[in-house]
Formats: sequence, structure tokens, C-alpha cells
Amino acid sequence: MSITSLLLESLPVLAQGALLTIKFAILSMIFGLIGGAMLALMGISHSRPLNWIARVYVSVMRGTPLLVQIFVIYYGLPSFGISLEPTPAGVIALSANVAAYLSESMRGAILGIHQGQWLASYSLGLSRRQTLRYVIAPQALRIAVPSLSNSLISLIKDTSLVSVITVTELLRSAQEMIASTYQPLPLYLAAAAVYWVLCQVLEWAQRWYERRLSLPTRH
Repeated sequence: MSITSLLLESLPVLAQGALLTIKFAILSMIFGLIGGAMLALMGISHSRPLNWIARVYVSVMRGTPLLVQIFVIYYGLPSFGISLEPTPAGVIALSANVAAYLSESMRGAILGIHQGQWLASYSLGLSRRQTLRYVIAPQALRIAVPSLSNSLISLIKDTSLVSVITVTELLRSAQEMIASTYQPLPLYLAAAAVYWVLCQVLEWAQRWYERRLSLPTRH
């Protein structure tokens, strides 16, 4: 079988796997951003217990391999009576992991805003919550976008790890085709090309959003 025929034959299988990869990435991005925002707020709060919880969580998630975290959630939780299907287990693991990285990007961006912005807002009668929402957050977002985008691009590639818990995403789809055709190189290259395209799309979205944020606000 020629390489062209092989790729054409495997295209529907790879496309189906790519769709599942996109699904994993989108769900993990959404939950990861929510979790990251919560952790960032905990990290800048005046509550020491909340600070401690956020720091310990970030330390654990960044200091242990994502693959181990996937195994703990999928294979370890049943020991406590919590059994998850491969798809939700994968989404939870990816979301929990990326939330730690996103939270640090958000926290760093917030702390990067000059303290005078807080003081000026307080002098105008704004509360801490109002200051964070209307003054600090819009400025911090401009700072955080590149770092957040890098974490989300890495997330797309990290979805390949859920193949170890029998999720038929892009990489596992390619492996199944390899098992039946015995042609690893072209199929792995095809899978790599799809991952690259997905990452390029997200990189384009990042640049578009950065340009939009840089536009002056019209009143």
C-alpha cells in the first residue's frame, strides 16, 4: 500500500480522533480557566488558609507528572469507591493540571499591576472586589494572555496522554491504524501534523485576541 493510499484510508479514523482531541481540549480549557481563576484569587487573598491551599495545590500539580495524575484519578480513585469513565477522568486530570499553571499566570499578572492602581481605586470609593473586576483584571488580562495561551497550547499536546486510559483520541487512533497496517512512520507523522495544525489555530486566535486587546477603547 502506498503512503498516499494509507493516509487516505486512515483519514476518517484520524479525523474522528482529532474531534475527540478538540473536545478534550475545549472542555479542559474551560474548566482549567475556571479553576485557575479561583486559585489565582485564593493566591492573592488576605486569607492565609486560602493562600496555603492554593500554594500546596499548585506545588503538587506542577511537581508531579501529568501521566501520574491521570493514573491516580482513573486507577486510584476506585479504591475510594469513585469510579470514572475514561473520558471524564481524562478531562478532570487535564483540567486540574492546567489550572495550576493558569493560576500562576493570572496571579503573576495581577501582582504585576502597580500598587498605585489599587490605592487610586480605593480613593474613588471602590471596594476590593470592584477594583479587581473593573480596574485590575482588564489590565492583568493583557499581561497574562501570552502565558495563558502557551499553557493552553501545551494542553492540546497533553491530550495525547489520555490515550493510556483507552480514550480513542488522535494518538490512540493513529496507534490503532498502525496496529492494522504496520506503517508507524507515516501515521505518526500524520498525527503530529494534526496536532501542529490545532496548535497553529490556537496561536492564531491568541494573536487576534492580543491585537483586539491593544485597540483603544471607544467611548
